[in-house]
Amino acid sequence: MSIETRFIEPLDVLFLRGNKLFGDPGSHGESLVPPWPSVAAGALRSRMLADEGVDLAAFGRGEVDHPSLGTPAKPGSFAVTAFHLARRFADGRIELLIAPPADLVIGENDGEPNVRRLRPTALATGLQASISLPLLPVLAEKARGKPASGFWLTQTGWEKYLRGDTPDATDLVRSSQLWAIDHRVGVGLDATTRRAADGKLFSVQAVSMVQRQHAAGFDVGFVATASGAELPQTGSVRLGGDGRAAALRSCEARLPSADCAAIATARRCRIVLTTPGIFAEGWCLPGTDADGRIDLHGVRGRLVCAAVPRAETVSGWDLARHQPKPAQRVAPAGSVYWLDELDATPEALGKLVSTALWAEPCEDAARRAEGFNRIALAAY
Repeated sequence: MSIETRFIEPLDVLFLRGNKLFGDPGSHGESLVPPWPSVAAGALRSRMLADEGVDLAAFGRGEVDHPSLGTPAKPGSFAVTAFHLARRFADGRIELLIAPPADLVIGENDGEPNVRRLRPTALATGLQASISLPLLPVLAEKARGKPASGFWLTQTGWEKYLRGDTPDATDLVRSSQLWAIDHRVGVGLDATTRRAADGKLFSVQAVSMVQRQHAAGFDVGFVATASGAELPQTGSVRLGGDGRAAALRSCEARLPSADCAAIATARRCRIVLTTPGIFAEGWCLPGTDADGRIDLHGVRGRLVCAAVPRAETVSGWDLARHQPKPAQRVAPAGSVYWLDELDATPEALGKLVSTALWAEPCEDAARRAEGFNRIALAAY
């Protein structure tokens, strides 16, 4: 099935809301960069329906069965397959920007960043831990230090990571070079009088992406890829909270991938979540039994180690039903899983990446279409 790629360039500040409530007097709403892939799914699907003149209210009620979008209750073939922060240079070149995976630790010495990797390590005799896996992700260092935050991997750094190499300082970009936070004050409204309610001030974060006219030399936006549908080539979409404008542009961004043949020969790999993972067993990969053995889409192996940050919660607003989506705990994007004793062909590994971590038949077609459970393979 063909994959279509679009660059989404914000034309205004964005309100990229996470799952934290705000709106009460004195509350503060933080923005999430990058937002969940469902933001891209909603923007693209809405634009497709509008272009085809579909009655949006009828579609929301399930009265219209779209050839590729299906219905809200039974999604069709459309699915977001990747959603990344990216920058577009004056010559049209697109570069992906990836949040450092959980097994990379970034520190700073005299203002210069450095990158180190966690290594799967067996506990020494006599030591015990609550984790059920045989190995722990360990950072061996001679002196204690504090990790630094606010860095992104360039596409070159991401390619190094997928090959099994450790990126260096030249492969990092600071968040401050990509966007700025613009704090806005909001006022609560009285639903009856439709005027400002007394004592209901709150603040929210607006994200202002860098643009070339600000002497940066590039525009910052997002790259979205989707399968199972023909996407609009150009135009505008409503993006994030308050439906802020963003330009949609056709592009030929290259999404790096690991050498599946080399991974199959080495018989071990890392699985990296590129979007949040919605798993029935919490942090653990689907298809994993009590002994840590994995069997998913023809890929079999043994889960020996994992680096999973604190669980997050995703929800969202269901436009079709005019109600919040169910809140679900997820393994964050960037979580890393080490597999050993791998038994898979290069074709099966490629299918695992394209199908993502969903069963067949899919247990949650709506979240699959929104781009959750997407992965990349990396050398171990």
